[in-house]
Amino acid sequence: MAAAGASASASAAETTQTLQLPTLTADLAAQVAQSADATQQAAANYELQAERDAAAAKAAKQAKADLAEAKKKAEAKKKAEAARKAAAEQAASRSAERTTLAASTTSSASTSSSTATGSAAAVIAFVKAQIGDAYVSGGTGPNSWDCSGLVQTAFKQIGISLPRVSQDQSTAGTQVSLSNLQPGDILYWGSAGSAYHVAVYVGDGMFVGAQNPSTGVVEKPLSYDPPTGAVRVL
Repeated sequence: MAAAGASASASAAETTQTLQLPTLTADLAAQVAQSADATQQAAANYELQAERDAAAAKAAKQAKADLAEAKKKAEAKKKAEAARKAAAEQAASRSAERTTLAASTTSSASTSSSTATGSAAAVIAFVKAQIGDAYVSGGTGPNSWDCSGLVQTAFKQIGISLPRVSQDQSTAGTQVSLSNLQPGDILYWGSAGSAYHVAVYVGDGMFVGAQNPSTGVVEKPLSYDPPTGAVRVL
């Protein structure tokens, strides 16, 4: 009986120990699993944060580029507007000059006879005789001319020696107002002393000049190509 009791007690103890081991193993497995989950979650959080940081850096870089592009476009628009405004002001100025010239031409028509006399008549007769001749750079006649070559030769016919080029011819005489022109006056385009074109005023708001290769020597109204100034040598 005692042996049987002892044997039963021993069996119970062994049974108890056998039941405790799986419990400990399960707890440990649960802890390991939790630790693995935590590690995986932490890794996922780090990865997500890294992605967010990269996206933020990319967004900041793009925003900086967009700002630079916006500033560039704004500057270009500002320059374009300034250029447009300047062009409009220049156009308005040219229009005002043409209006003034047209008015002065009308007022001077009554005081500038188309019937020139003396030396002026001889100069005008000469330049009109060349109408239709060709324009050739450096030309001094008899059948082709450039603008200053025609003017120089016209005045040479009456014994007046003029410089060869437009720049010098524009200062060869007394400066006169475009509102007080007389037949035989030398018209110039550009500034006095640096003119780029000359012609002869023939009265009634008309001039004769060797204009360019496409037109040759022609007679035109002042409004066709308003001059800058005039000089009088007669």
